[in-house]
Parts: sequence; structure tokens; C-alpha cells
Amino acid sequence: QVQLVESGGGLAQPGGSLRLSCTTSRSISGGYIMGWYRQTPGKERELVASIDSRGSTNYADSVKGRFTISRDAAKNTMYLQMAPLKSEDTADYYCKLHIVFGGRTYWGPGTQVTVSP
Repeated sequence: QVQLVESGGGLAQPGGSLRLSCTTSRSISGGYIMGWYRQTPGKERELVASIDSRGSTNYADSVKGRFTISRDAAKNTMYLQMAPLKSEDTADYYCKLHIVFGGRTYWGPGTQVTVSP
């Protein structure tokens, strides 16, 4: 079992920045994919960005050039640097871990991001 905890959400102004963190309860060995997803009321959860165990990244078109995903294996932590923020970035953001060997997927409880003047 792996627990994920997100932090760093909050209120920011349009054009501002936030950095989200996702920390796992233990180090992850082998192949894996970690990602940030977001969801607003009445909509499906959507992928924002992902990073795999080789360091390859992928971004939704809506955040390309504005958000940067990264990970620090020594700290068991993944980050999402978000800037410049737009009002449409307002959502609940979730961290996901998929371990390739065994096919298990874990989610964090989420953190809220609100972008408003």
C-alpha cells in the first residue's frame, strides 16, 4: 500500500503562481507513472500532467508552457509548478500513482486551487 498526500493548494490571483506537492508514504521502485489530475463540479477528472520513472513528461494542451511537473525521488515527492495561473485552472487537484508491475493505482485526497482576483 502507498499513501499519497497533496499540499500547496490555495487561493491565487490570475497571473500568479502556486506549487503543488505530492508526497508518497514510501519510495517507489521499478516502473511507475505519476500524474496530476484536476476536477471541477459536474465534470470528469482530467489529466493535467504526468511524469514516468524515466523522467518523461506529458502535459494537457491547456497547461503546456505554463505548468511544469517534476519529481524528487530522494524526497518521495512530485511537484506541479503552476504559472501563470488562469481562472479556468480553478479545480480540485489530485495526485495519482500507477505502479506498472502489478498494475496498482493510488490516489491522493486532493487539494483545492482557486484562481480569482
